[in-house]
Amino acid sequence: MFELRLLAPETKIEILGEALDALDALSISVEDADAQTEAEQALFGEPGMPPPKAGWERSRVIAQFPDEAAAREAALVLSAQDFFEGCELVGVAEVPEQDWVRLTQSQFAPVEITPEFWIVPTWHEPPSAARQVIRLDPGLAFGTGTHPTTRMCLRWIAGAGDLSGHRVLDYGCGSGILAIGAAKFGATDIDAVDIDEAAVESTRLNAQANHVQLKAGLPDAARGQYGVVLANILATPLKVLAPLLCQHVAAGGSLVLAGILERQAQELQEAYAPYLALSVSDSEDGWILMTARA
Repeated sequence: MFELRLLAPETKIEILGEALDALDALSISVEDADAQTEAEQALFGEPGMPPPKAGWERSRVIAQFPDEAAAREAALVLSAQDFFEGCELVGVAEVPEQDWVRLTQSQFAPVEITPEFWIVPTWHEPPSAARQVIRLDPGLAFGTGTHPTTRMCLRWIAGAGDLSGHRVLDYGCGSGILAIGAAKFGATDIDAVDIDEAAVESTRLNAQANHVQLKAGLPDAARGQYGVVLANILATPLKVLAPLLCQHVAAGGSLVLAGILERQAQELQEAYAPYLALSVSDSEDGWILMTARA
């Protein structure tokens, strides 16, 4: 495999990407050419939302091709185009052979939720201090324990203690990690729902791998009231779902919401005010956990 490296201004990133795609690039990535220098620029955006800009003022574009001939042909074609003005060809280089499976696995280490509660990929041994473990490998659905929103929800579950006797709803279950966490702490009547059928299947498989019982399905599978309602989504859908989620919380039950930035706390409180009084109960890296009791 060979990669073609280019330098380009932010205004040319979109058209370069389209051209490289038309030239059958296997992959295209864009990086800040000034990264780790005083000129480095940060681009911030919410998970699941489009990036605020296509690139940086000075962007490094890296396109991979199956062989050297394809990479050099792409370089010749691009350099002949009018839109290439202001861009620069850095070069073509061979990509070293790597064990991509091992490299990917090395990026996912066990994740500590509490000193005794860990998320552990199947290729790792649990830490000696772990008393409660969720086995989970990266997959198509969101939720591996590496994101602060997931960790905060799991910390809440661990802090809630024994959940036996409580019905639990994981709304927007993704990988099913929160529903599995609830099962590990005693819950036996658990509904995990998501609009994505791939997430529903992922939840079922992950539950089987962790030897826990739960029911996974589409959102209409959520029926009645629950002692605990968990929803780790994003602020906008959480606001829309306020009436629905609150009607699922049983008297004396808990509502646990995540996927919320610190600056969004007030708008969530206002959206839920007609139903429940939300408060911030945890925070990490600019994200917050909001909870309420019915």
